[in-house]
Amino acid sequence: MNKELKETILNPIFKGNPITVLVLGICSSLAVTVELKGAFVMALSVIAVTGLSSLVLSILRNTIPNRVRIIVQLVVAMMVILVDQLLKAYAYGIDKQLSVYIGLIITNCIVMGRIEAFALGNKPLPSLLDGLANGVGYGLILVVVAFFRELFGSGTLLGFRIIPESFYAAGYVNNGLVILPPMALILIGCIIWIQRSIQKDLQEK
Repeated sequence: MNKELKETILNPIFKGNPITVLVLGICSSLAVTVELKGAFVMALSVIAVTGLSSLVLSILRNTIPNRVRIIVQLVVAMMVILVDQLLKAYAYGIDKQLSVYIGLIITNCIVMGRIEAFALGNKPLPSLLDGLANGVGYGLILVVVAFFRELFGSGTLLGFRIIPESFYAAGYVNNGLVILPPMALILIGCIIWIQRSIQKDLQEK
């Protein structure tokens, strides 16, 4: 793998993460990270949509007029509808839990942003990798935030009891604040702070 493709894959996951660096997709990250299972499904959904949309639109890039962006939106909408229908067929409970947020992937600025900035100007393979990597970068933050929110807010992970019942008998109480949206924002803020502490080039001068 050449250096350029490697950078295309790694940059959105770490140095150029769409949530912690570009501050995109914050709304959904606040809403779907109460439980780890929902965060996983949302992450996989965005990965699928960003990857496939970037691939298809990169293939069609030379046939799309610069002023006609409705084609881009239609392709993204088609991918989101496919993902939503698959969830309804095979994971109806999670689809119902995520509610409108799967449909809102259509307007997710990460999806549209990467298509506009990368896929419409690059070949299919790099565009596919860029789309997948940005989806992974987004999903990674969702999973990390959901891990702490479910663990300390409900005492479970993926629905399985992690904090022993003996802790509750001794007086331990789940932190109700953790499952509220403001805590998701605080956790994301902590992740941003840690990342910027490590990556000095991200710090404002």
